[in-house]
Amino acid sequence: MKRCFWLDESKPDYVEYHDKEWGVPVYDDKIFFEFLILESAQAGLSWYTILKRRQGYRQAFADFDPAIVATFSSAKVEELMLDSAIIRNRAKIEAAINNAQLFLDIQAEFGSFSQFIWGYVDNKPIDIRTKGDTPLATSALSDQLAKDLKKRGFKFLGSTTLYAFLQATGLINDHDIECVCRS
Repeated sequence: MKRCFWLDESKPDYVEYHDKEWGVPVYDDKIFFEFLILESAQAGLSWYTILKRRQGYRQAFADFDPAIVATFSSAKVEELMLDSAIIRNRAKIEAAINNAQLFLDIQAEFGSFSQFIWGYVDNKPIDIRTKGDTPLATSALSDQLAKDLKKRGFKFLGSTTLYAFLQATGLINDHDIECVCRS
């Protein structure tokens, strides 16, 4: 079975993530919020580093409930700074809280984050890759989304991070052409 070239098939949990989750279209706001937190935590690190800590993030960030995360206090930030199950980066933790508050604003404005984000792709996944293409790190879409979210006040969500977010949540189908998961 051919899979994406970047996948380390010696890691069963990574293979499972690739085969069952990465690139599958998401419509659930809670899952979108989870990926916003995880992708922003990844900045400067490997995705596998974050994937291994996913359960720790789930516990630390209230099962990815943006309404709860939006209320985290400075005392909670200090508690999270001591939590070895997550990346203990104050700026990333504070960004997650800030972004939770803004995520709720988008839900209020658009009815759901899902409606907001799928509007960027006319409600259908975009196929990016063709045979032999080098994978992208950013696109005009991720550039625009980064600009729009920055204007709204989001943090730690630049174009590269948002491109990975769009890939992971299936708004962009970026599986290799010959990958079994492409279709």
